[in-house]
Amino acid sequence: MAEEIILTKDGKKKLEDELDRLIHEVRPQVIEELKVARAQGDLSENADYDAARARQAEVESEIKKIQKMLDEGVVIEGSTSQTNNVQAGSNVTVENLETHKVATYQIRGSVEADPIHGIISNNSPMAKALLGHRVGETVQIAVAKPYSVKIVKID
Repeated sequence: MAEEIILTKDGKKKLEDELDRLIHEVRPQVIEELKVARAQGDLSENADYDAARARQAEVESEIKKIQKMLDEGVVIEGSTSQTNNVQAGSNVTVENLETHKVATYQIRGSVEADPIHGIISNNSPMAKALLGHRVGETVQIAVAKPYSVKIVKID
């Protein structure tokens, strides 16, 4: 079963902007590079032509990948709904019960995940443990060395 692609409105907009850039700026540039390389003559020993073809394949692959994400992605509203449960789109503040450190995470789809900045994928062990739970509940995070966190706040 394929992983569901979850996007925020901002994440969808970023993908749309990147797709537009690839189609209207990068693709024509690569096509021009191919024309220049072809004009150099013998294609069998033309490194510039080979590089341009490889670049073209990369660009077309990235375009297809983004189009697929946009076609199949589910846009979430974020935490504006009136639910008290953690869900994709929520901002969740938790306290590690061993270290007593408090951290806030934004739960997004894997496309938008940026763990260094506290944006975690809905498929990460932390998010999977938190999803569906409420403020005040304690959940165990299933990693190599399991630990427990208490949900302090959901935005």
